[in-house]
Amino acid sequence: MGTPLVIARKTSDSSQDIVLHSQFANRHGLIAGATGTGKTVTLKVLAENFSRLGVPVFLADAKGDVSGIAKAGENNPKLQERIKSLGIDSIPFAPSPVIFWDLFGEQGHPIRTTISEIGPLLLAQMLNLNDTQEGVLAAVFRIADDQGLLLIDFKDLKAMLTYVSENAAALKAEYGNLSPASLGAIQRNLLALADQGGEQFFGEPSLDIMDFIQTDSQGHGYINLLAADKLMNTPKLYATFLLWMLSELFEKLPEVGDPDKPKLVFFFDEAHLLFDNASAALQEKIQQVVRLIRSKGVGIYFVTQSPLDIPESVLGQLGNRVQHALRAFTPKDQKAVKTAADTFRANPEFKVDQAITELAVGEALISCLDEQGTPQIVERGMVMPPYSSFSPISVDERKAYMAQSIVAGVYDQMVDRDSAYETLQKKVAESEQQQQADAVAAQQAKEQEQLAKEQQKAADKAQRDREKLTQDVIGTFAKSAARSLGGSTGQKIVRGLLGSLFGKR
Repeated sequence: MGTPLVIARKTSDSSQDIVLHSQFANRHGLIAGATGTGKTVTLKVLAENFSRLGVPVFLADAKGDVSGIAKAGENNPKLQERIKSLGIDSIPFAPSPVIFWDLFGEQGHPIRTTISEIGPLLLAQMLNLNDTQEGVLAAVFRIADDQGLLLIDFKDLKAMLTYVSENAAALKAEYGNLSPASLGAIQRNLLALADQGGEQFFGEPSLDIMDFIQTDSQGHGYINLLAADKLMNTPKLYATFLLWMLSELFEKLPEVGDPDKPKLVFFFDEAHLLFDNASAALQEKIQQVVRLIRSKGVGIYFVTQSPLDIPESVLGQLGNRVQHALRAFTPKDQKAVKTAADTFRANPEFKVDQAITELAVGEALISCLDEQGTPQIVERGMVMPPYSSFSPISVDERKAYMAQSIVAGVYDQMVDRDSAYETLQKKVAESEQQQQADAVAAQQAKEQEQLAKEQQKAADKAQRDREKLTQDVIGTFAKSAARSLGGSTGQKIVRGLLGSLFGKR
């Protein structure tokens, strides 16, 4: 059996609590309302209630004003007035156990994942690629897998893109046409993401998502607070990061059905960023994760200004709703009011669409699932004050909390092991060495050939010189002999010869 969590009291009767039943907290929820209507306080109240129940929480601090949840609250005249209007004697001020996280590693422990873990679909969304470019990116991942190349960080992916670009012709037969234009677009978008700080999100040690599911010594669930004020400047990175975390949880957590309390509750502030400009494939993945992760005991609560920010296919799965005031100044605003009113189970005591525009700060229309899992009639109520401080903590206080954190030192130092970049660099170095060796061997062969030619040429010249010398000697001898034979001595010899032959007279 679950536990009722008191989140508000009826405006019409402050003695009646409005509760959220923990056994249905994993049926997801919505916190909506215009700026300044009290969404942040509602978010803190729900997070504190879940934490005290022993349920770990993840929430993104979009404006930097939720960090005070780590510090006990204090009395002030305005709060005393609020407590009195709710018919409460006092508030047991207390801090909640908090782990601070930050993708950039500045205001919390760094969060990293590897390129391979995030996969081509989410990375394509992060890089804002079209369908063709997404297909080429998927092929790059496949080539890396087939060749045993680990894609861990940005430089691995950049090295892989360069390798594929240089060998596109050889890879075409097996992996299809790898367009240079698409590869170039991916590389450009990758550089743009790196300029926005996305490069720090990829690397090791990568986050063990189970570190989000921890309790302290008192059995209270840790509130994992993500510093998202800077991250909001890169909405693609923010949305993809949140979706990646949900996907990781879905893959790692076992099926639990409907437990007495959730295993983990996620609060997605600025939820419209999760759906804006998302591709059809990504929209389908978001809907699938939201629909199925409930059975893993994970509750998702979207925090946004208007219900119109959430697709109808997702909005229909949100069983617990807290609607703060909306303004109806434009036709779009009026449509948002009507949409919000239509999603509630009507209350005969007031008109829902009219009440939405009349709600005071901190007041909301609330409808949660009852003990049977049926949506309750919408009630108008004042949200309970939080136990923690309304003021954000200081920089020094944040550092002190980080130093005492249960994950201190686990993710702070990046590790760079051998992966695709190093492997491809070795291949390039080996190729260059082989080319140099081939060049040296070719030069040596050329020099030897040249030397052999010169030696042969010298030998031929020496042979010609010997032949010429022989001819010159024979010719000289012949001429000398001819001259001798033609002179008196020659004649004497001839006569001598004739005389010896025929005898003397």
